[in-house]
Amino acid sequence: MQQDETNTGRFSGGSRREAKRRAAAAKRQRRRRALKWTAGTGALVMVAGCGGAYYLYQHFNSNLTSVKVQLGNEEERPKAAGDALNILVIGTDSRQGLGREYGDAGSTGHADTTLLFHVAKDRSNATVVSIPRDLMVPIPECQSDKGRKIPGSARDMFNNSLGQDGRDAGCTWKTVEKVTGIRVDHFVQVDFEAVKTLSTAVGGVEVCAAKDIDDKDSHLKMSKGRHVVQGEDALAFVRTRHAVGFGGDLTRIPLQQQFISSMIRKIKSDDTLTSPSKLYQLADAATKALTVDSGIGSVDKLKDLTQDISKVDTKNITFTTVPVLEDPANKDRLILHQPDAGQVFSMIAGDRSLTDTATPPAAPSAAPSATTPAVDVKDVQVTVRNGSGTRGQSGPTVEKLKAKGFARAAVGSDAPPAGTTTVSHPAGQEAEAAALAAALGLPADAVTPNPKAGPKDPLLLVLGKDALAAPAQQATEAPKDLQRVQADDVDVCAK
Repeated sequence: MQQDETNTGRFSGGSRREAKRRAAAAKRQRRRRALKWTAGTGALVMVAGCGGAYYLYQHFNSNLTSVKVQLGNEEERPKAAGDALNILVIGTDSRQGLGREYGDAGSTGHADTTLLFHVAKDRSNATVVSIPRDLMVPIPECQSDKGRKIPGSARDMFNNSLGQDGRDAGCTWKTVEKVTGIRVDHFVQVDFEAVKTLSTAVGGVEVCAAKDIDDKDSHLKMSKGRHVVQGEDALAFVRTRHAVGFGGDLTRIPLQQQFISSMIRKIKSDDTLTSPSKLYQLADAATKALTVDSGIGSVDKLKDLTQDISKVDTKNITFTTVPVLEDPANKDRLILHQPDAGQVFSMIAGDRSLTDTATPPAAPSAAPSATTPAVDVKDVQVTVRNGSGTRGQSGPTVEKLKAKGFARAAVGSDAPPAGTTTVSHPAGQEAEAAALAAALGLPADAVTPNPKAGPKDPLLLVLGKDALAAPAQQATEAPKDLQRVQADDVDVCAK
């Protein structure tokens, strides 16, 4: 008996602690394995859980739909992001198979909800930019995955970059690159049904309403306070716009950002990661819901991508909306608010974080500008001509200049080939030309007078071959009063 008591005492002391330690270690190991097969933050909500035991590989792989996008001339695309990742998440408004309560049951789907998901090269932070569907933009000529050429449009709703005239996700991809000057690496496309199935797979998503909501268009009826929504209720929440805020697409975007943030938290929680049944349901629903580019068109490739971007901590994911203004030509449409929009695009292209807690990488150094006169550059006219020999350089340069405050910068015709970048100016605009050169980090001898120009003519910036190797300095700060939502903020409510 004494021996038994001794053994019992020994077990309840060191052995019990050892058992607890082993149990905790096993739980951590299970969680690490689960994390490898659950989504990261780039397309976290859309591609969660792509993996599992090997015998399920073929099942999940057969669920995926992939599209080979046609992006055209490589030289016309923005500079590669390097180790950073830019993923375009496209939510379509397709009603196919959903019934008439959602409107046009035969709609093929347009770019209804679009997010540009930037993941920093060091995986310390991520920025998610919402692009409003009502934004007026140039839509470039594109090709369908069947090779059919589809004409572009000098000015159209961003919504029409998908679905209209047979445009596919590759057309939306090209449009985003043209508008933002940011190179996209992959796309993920989902429809209404995905919101229903994914929210159900995780057992519901918590959302918050700051007031009672009764939206007859989205069919959302919700009392003030916190609620867990899934299926039809989840879809109604992300579609609601008429019963909150001022109505319209800009009102709906913060609701979607709240929903996605909450979904990210739910997917990364132990409640999901340690539940084999939830992981299976999530993986099955996610892979069925997805259309992706061929570059990530298999479970293995998708798993590798999501495993990489899942390293980003939720607290360092910032949602924002590209700054816009009401279109003067149509109050129901939007235009980019410059230079703020260009500033946001520049920060993303330069891998600068919008998360206050993240340490941004060092900014590229510019040429000394101690002698640069103080000039109010917002009214300075600048015409940018491309003499670099590589097409597509003028547009991104204009956006960079607008991000620096040169609101009246514009693209001009191509120039004859030039080795170096130069600025020429009319008489009396020496200070403005010096300010432009300083903004681009150009040396003082790059500025010359233009005796043929009249006093009201614009400054002329001619891009040389050196512009390809020495891009303009990136924006280092976000615009003042930029709308933001942090993914770990549990206090965000629909107003």
